[in-house]
Amino acid sequence: MKEKHTRRRYSKQFKTDAVELVLRSNKTVAEIAGDLGIRAELLYRWKAAYQYQAKQNSSFPGNDHLKDPETEKLRRLERELQSVKEERDILKKALALFSRNPQ
Repeated sequence: MKEKHTRRRYSKQFKTDAVELVLRSNKTVAEIAGDLGIRAELLYRWKAAYQYQAKQNSSFPGNDHLKDPETEKLRRLERELQSVKEERDILKKALALFSRNPQ
């Protein structure tokens, strides 16, 4: 039987850090890729994309990178609201638990 390989996804920060490590280090791309547990070809591709779009400051666009500051702010506030709602629900449950009369 063939094994299914799941596609790994890397964050923009991971890609950027990996490429900057290649640019600053005296190690080869293959050595750094081996240390990070990725293929060297992938790291070469990230490096090319990073260098190509470095002037535009939009390397590796995706879920982590929104160009509109208002959209980014809205997204951050929605995450914060969700977190506060979860905390509130936990506190409600704890209050209900502790306010029961011991029998």
